[in-house]
Amino acid sequence: MNTHLNILQRWLVEQRIDVAFINEPSTIAYLSGYESDPHERILALAVFATGKPFLFTPELEKEDALKSDWSHDVYGYLDNEDPWALIAIHLASRKSDLSSIAIEKDFLTVGRFEKLQSFFPVIPFSDVTPKIQAMKLIKTPDEINKMMEAGKWADRAFEIGFKAIKEGVSEEEIVAEIEYALKKEGIKEMSFETMVLTGVNAASPHGTPGKRRIQLNEFVLFDLGVVYNGYTSDATRTIAFGEPSKQAKEIYDVVLEAYNAALTAVKPGITAGELDEIARDIITKAGYGQYFTHRLGHGLGSSVHEFPSIMQDSNFVIQEGMCFSIEPGIYLPGIAGVRIEDCVVVTKDGCKVFTHTPNTYTSI
Repeated sequence: MNTHLNILQRWLVEQRIDVAFINEPSTIAYLSGYESDPHERILALAVFATGKPFLFTPELEKEDALKSDWSHDVYGYLDNEDPWALIAIHLASRKSDLSSIAIEKDFLTVGRFEKLQSFFPVIPFSDVTPKIQAMKLIKTPDEINKMMEAGKWADRAFEIGFKAIKEGVSEEEIVAEIEYALKKEGIKEMSFETMVLTGVNAASPHGTPGKRRIQLNEFVLFDLGVVYNGYTSDATRTIAFGEPSKQAKEIYDVVLEAYNAALTAVKPGITAGELDEIARDIITKAGYGQYFTHRLGHGLGSSVHEFPSIMQDSNFVIQEGMCFSIEPGIYLPGIAGVRIEDCVVVTKDGCKVFTHTPNTYTSI
């Protein structure tokens, strides 16, 4: 049994919980090594305090699961079968006197929970989410190495995207060029939908690339990442095509100052709220506080958004081995949007970044 499963199993013993029912695909991959997107079908992992765990997959994925790194039982179900009835049978076959079940309350839908609960109506359900978050919080050297590689591929994506910038080229076309080139080089999956936003479109922090065509003398914002061996990268660069307006360049300089100050401050012992405040104060004092509309950062690992949030008023203490983003931004409607982002791993006296594309804008 791998280390992650061992840790979870020990926790179940300590908490006197019989089984953890895991339903979130990235957590299943984290614990089992089997990666899948089951879409509307049911994918689950059952981890017992005592006894062997099992994977439960759609029948069409069963052979893939058996060929993966997973070394325990795999059960499948056909589309015409009731997966919850089969799950209940398999759980009871491992432990006939089940008295407690832990679920991921942050992920399991109400409908799915009610289906599971219908087979165990008198058994109490507790939440395994905080334990999973705590397990994922401090990364192992192997996890960090995978994230470093994912970061290198994000740098490669920036290189491809920057070269694709030409007057009249659309945001969608640049996204397509980045993802096509990466697929040809062996990257199967992006961490999230690649974002390329030009000019005023970048004033929407989570904008959707569309048919807007790049015009001379404006910023182009790239937000992207890749999945490498089950681990993600996430980075943002805002670069100039020609000479953007004086105000656009001003907000860039403010964001860069906020980014550098927060990055320099990262170290064990500082709180998430203090990091956010360092960056936010710089942006606020420059007169743009109301246009920094999101947290400073988020955790990163096998999922692109993990615990913790690097946000205002958080007393969460930063620890060595944690990985998270630093991404201040200013979004001025009708004028421009600027964000600079890198993800870092906390070291004993500072941090290391996963991506190394220069973050001082250069006119193309």
